[in-house]
Amino acid sequence: MKAYSIIIALFICSVNIVFAQHYTPVEQSSTVQFKVSHQMIFKSTVTGTFKGLKGTVIFDPTNLTQAVFDVSIAAETINSGIGMRDNHLKEESYFDVKKYSSIIIKSQTVTKASGENTYTFTGTLTMKGVTKNISFPFTAKAQNGGYEFKGSFQLNRLEYNVGSDNSIDKNVEVDLDVIAR
Repeated sequence: MKAYSIIIALFICSVNIVFAQHYTPVEQSSTVQFKVSHQMIFKSTVTGTFKGLKGTVIFDPTNLTQAVFDVSIAAETINSGIGMRDNHLKEESYFDVKKYSSIIIKSQTVTKASGENTYTFTGTLTMKGVTKNISFPFTAKAQNGGYEFKGSFQLNRLEYNVGSDNSIDKNVEVDLDVIAR
């Protein structure tokens, strides 16, 4: 009888995994943006984007225990609108894109937060060989057979060995608007 109960439990768990909603990020419809303050003589804000979005998203708002976000962007796609600056950011002292080609975000848990379609992502961000825990709120809205995920978080670039302690603010704001189908 005990073996029968275990088999039924395993079957129920496997059915939940099989029927969980699997999605792939749609690069053309998604944006990964950053902004950081720069203070030489006058304070300004540098903005930019990353491309090369790929990965797997498993999301069902009625079964968050099965939610998985395992997504990356290509570090070499950094675009701040100034080619010389972008080339400098790709070098070893900043993103070292030859050695660390991807920036990766992986979920550990996704939980319901207060507010309609609002959740909390808890997981890791790996950049330039450094993995740190992060947590931030995001929204998920059903859209055309998939979802639009929007969220923002701040990170300390120095904790990831990106650049030195200089006139660029250590805190970087990251805004995500990801369509997954």
